Amino acid sequence: MEWDFVGRKELSFSWLEVRAGFVGKDVLACIEGGEAPHIGCAVLAVPRLSLTGDGSMSATSSVLNLTGHKDEALCRTFAETISKTLGVTAVCTGGFHMDGILPEQIKEVAGALNGLAKEAALCLALYRKKEEI
Repeated sequence: MEWDFVGRKELSFSWLEVRAGFVGKDVLACIEGGEAPHIGCAVLAVPRLSLTGDGSMSATSSVLNLTGHKDEALCRTFAETISKTLGVTAVCTGGFHMDGILPEQIKEVAGALNGLAKEAALCLALYRKKEEI
């Protein structure tokens, strides 16, 4: 499989990388970073209309976590962003680990991941459009 998107953010204390690619019309993604990249969870997100009733898109997720891992927040954010933005099923797996990580560092990782998710959604939408032409 080829990765259609590779994004990396250098953090003040570490790094974060996301790779994503199409599997048919759906998207598979992997997040890694920190001192010990690993697979801490897998998130499957499926697009649906928002429950607000305003016609916007949202996503419903199913999560498999390894006991004691907190990677769901990152993988869920990424999978749901891709799913609702592109209207596809998205799977995201991976993990970010730093011993003794501080609350402000967790916020930095989450912010970097949010930015990478938006970049990936735009990149993948453009890639898909190019493939359709």
